[in-house]
Amino acid sequence: MSVSAVAAAPTVRAPLPVLGRDVAVPLVTGGEVTYAALDYAASAPALQRVWDDVAAYAPYYGSVHRGAGYLSQLSTDLFEKARRTVAEFLDCRSGDQVVFTRSTTDSLNLLAAALPEGCEVFVFETEHHASLLPWRGARVTYLDAPGSPAQAVATLERALADRDPYGPALVCVTGASNVTGELWPVRELAAAAHAHGARIVLDAAQLAPHRAVSVRDLDVDWVAFSGHKLYAPFGSGVLAGRADWLREAEPYLAGGGASRTVARRADGGVDVEWHDGVARHEAGSPNVIGAHAVASACTALAEAGFEALAAREDALVSAVREGLEDVAEVRFLSLFGDDAPRVGVLSFVVDGWNSSHFAAALSAEYGIGVRDGLFCAHPLVRRLVGSETGGHGECGAPDAGSLNAIRVSFGAGTPDEHVERFVRAVRELVRDGARWTYRTVEGRCVPDTSTRA
Repeated sequence: MSVSAVAAAPTVRAPLPVLGRDVAVPLVTGGEVTYAALDYAASAPALQRVWDDVAAYAPYYGSVHRGAGYLSQLSTDLFEKARRTVAEFLDCRSGDQVVFTRSTTDSLNLLAAALPEGCEVFVFETEHHASLLPWRGARVTYLDAPGSPAQAVATLERALADRDPYGPALVCVTGASNVTGELWPVRELAAAAHAHGARIVLDAAQLAPHRAVSVRDLDVDWVAFSGHKLYAPFGSGVLAGRADWLREAEPYLAGGGASRTVARRADGGVDVEWHDGVARHEAGSPNVIGAHAVASACTALAEAGFEALAAREDALVSAVREGLEDVAEVRFLSLFGDDAPRVGVLSFVVDGWNSSHFAAALSAEYGIGVRDGLFCAHPLVRRLVGSETGGHGECGAPDAGSLNAIRVSFGAGTPDEHVERFVRAVRELVRDGARWTYRTVEGRCVPDTSTRA
C-alpha cells in the first residue's frame, strides 16, 4: 500500500508546513534534489507558523519581569502567557508549575538537583541518556529492558517492593522510545510508582510531538520535553509538574531573578532570600523567544489535532514497514514486537552494511537525512543490535567496531514523497550497492570526491 493511498483517508490530514521543505541539496552523482528530512527524532524542523510568530514578536523584543517600559511589559506578558499555554497543552493540575529550561536534558538535570536527600531513583536501561544519567547524587537502580509493556510494569513493581517504603523515590520513564518509537505504558507505570509511595517523571521528548500528553490523565508527577523536537527552534525546554520538591530545593542556578532579596551582613557576607515559585529555577534573563516559540508550537499541534496527526504518522510507519517487508537484509528493531504501537520512529539494521556507510549513501546519493549509531541510548541499542562495542568502524562491510543501527523518523511535516524516496533508496542500496565510493573521516563515512564507484 502506498503512502499516498493511505494518506487519502478522510481521517488523515496533509503535512503541516515546516521550514526547509523546499531546500535543494546537491547529489554526488550530479544534480540536486529536495532534501528529505527524516531525522525528526533528533530535531524536527520548525513549523512555519512558529517561525512566523517569532518573527512577528521580534520587533517588540524587551527584557522581562522588572522593566517599566512598554516593550518590557509586553515581553513579560508574552512570556507568562507562554507558561499558561504550555500548562494547558499538558493539561496540568492546579498547583503544578511550568519551568522553562534549555532542553529535556536540562529539565531532568534540574529535577535531579532538586531530589530530596536519600532519594532512590529507578530507571530502565532503555532510556535516552538525558533520562539515564542525571541522577548522580542519588541511589540509582537500573532496571533491565522489558520484553513487553506488562513486563515493564511488573519489573518496576518488583523493584519498588524491595525499597525503603518510607524514603523518597522517583521513577523516570520515557513516553516513546527514541530508538524504536514504541509507546510505553506510562499510566500503568505511574500507578505502580504511586502504589509504592514513589513519584514519577515522564520524559516526553519523543511523545509530546506525536501524541497528546495529559499530566492529569497519565497521573505523572512531572513531565519534561524539548522545543526543538516539538517543531520550535533550538534552545528551549520545559519541566512541568509538582511544586514541592522544586520549592524546597536550592536554586538550580544562583543569580538575578531567582533571588527575592539580597542584603549585606555585618560580618561582610550576604544573606539571600530565594523565590518560592518558578522564578527560583529560572535565574538570569530567560529565553523569551524560546518560550514563545514552544507555546506557538503547542497551540499549532493542538489545533491540528493529535488524532489526525497520529493517523497520518501511522500511515507513514506502515508504508515504510510494508515497503521493506520483502527485503530480507533489513531487520527492524523493537522491544515489544513489530506490532507494538509507536510514534514515527523506526530503527533497523542492514545485513552486510556499516551503518555510517549506509546513512552516508542515503544522504549523498538520494538527499535523505537519517541518523545512525547509538542514538544517545547506548545500552538499549547494544542490546537490540547485539553489539558490545561502539563506533562506526571503517566504510564498507561492518566489522567488530561498527554498530549497524540506522534510524528513520518523521512527523507532522513529512511529505509522502520523502518516505516513498526513502523506501526506494533502501531497496536500491541493498540490491545494487552504493554508486559512489566512500572513505572514513574522523570516524564517519563521507563521499570520496576524488573518485567514484
